[in-house]
Amino acid sequence: MFTFTKDIFGVFKIFDDVYKRLKKILIPDKAYSWQTLIYLSLFSWLMSSFAVGGIKDIIAFFGWIFLIAGTAWYTTDKPILVPGTPMPIGAVITGGLVSIFALGHREPLSATNNFWEVPIIPDAVVFWPTISALITAVPEFFEGSGVDVKTQLPKTEIRQRMIVLLACCMVLSCWLKLSFVTNNWLKEYPSLEADNLNRSGFVARSPEDEKVRRIPANAKEILDKLSPQVERQITGRRWADAEKWLIDAQKNVSILGRDVINRNLSEYEEKELWDVKAVVANPNPKNKDSYRLDLLSVWEGPTSTNKNYYLQKSCRISPVARAGKNSPRPEDRVVVAEIECDRISKLREGLPPAQ
Repeated sequence: MFTFTKDIFGVFKIFDDVYKRLKKILIPDKAYSWQTLIYLSLFSWLMSSFAVGGIKDIIAFFGWIFLIAGTAWYTTDKPILVPGTPMPIGAVITGGLVSIFALGHREPLSATNNFWEVPIIPDAVVFWPTISALITAVPEFFEGSGVDVKTQLPKTEIRQRMIVLLACCMVLSCWLKLSFVTNNWLKEYPSLEADNLNRSGFVARSPEDEKVRRIPANAKEILDKLSPQVERQITGRRWADAEKWLIDAQKNVSILGRDVINRNLSEYEEKELWDVKAVVANPNPKNKDSYRLDLLSVWEGPTSTNKNYYLQKSCRISPVARAGKNSPRPEDRVVVAEIECDRISKLREGLPPAQ
């Protein structure tokens, strides 16, 4: 019975300790405290949800200011340093809030647009380390607290530490910027991913991906959309007219190809780096009444080897005799063109074959 009573009181004591800690955090000892600023931030967030127009933006602006100031105050009371650096973790948190506030949000923070839905833009992430370093360095140039603050010149060793810290954070910002630029390149020019990037110092791919050169999706997209249009241009055409079409195949295919590229690759900057070519050949010298039409999607953009590459799709065009529309007699048959296209071949490096 005594043990049971002791356990009950022990549980109550734990709850009492938790309550005291929460009370100390949530209820400030005096009005001039970091809790007051956080509460003002929450109050601004609530009030901005009822406001409209410019008033909403003004309230949201001060809400951000209160949030940043309260967070900075709380995290600098008992600073915990990032391991191996003179930078407090609080400066990193405050730097992140300042970056989002100054560079990374497009809409005011309100009840209808909460913190987690604020769209982050790359500049906020890029400048985050540098801003955090500045937040760490600036207090070293002041002494005192509260309203009694004076400027000072830090000691030489402190200045050296701050310069090294700022330089390291600026290098980190540069690497982050490079990462976003590279990702943007691969987004606007996705065909670059098909190239051999094993000599790149900042683009990493698995060893399996480096062994096999992948076919660019846009190269396949061009030929997949182009071949049906070429088939419609040739199928059922009188053989004499089909041969005339093949004489100007490069011109005809180029017009169709540019239309396909503009419609299907409009969202990519690389659309200007793709070209379409056509090569007409006689696959069988003994049968001069058949042709092979090679459709080529040619990449004219940058490559690791400074050589172009292309994807090929071959089509066989041959004459077929069909009965006339109004006469079933054999002597009235009409010779028309028939086309059959193969699957896409593997990616080939170098200049495409000449006409």
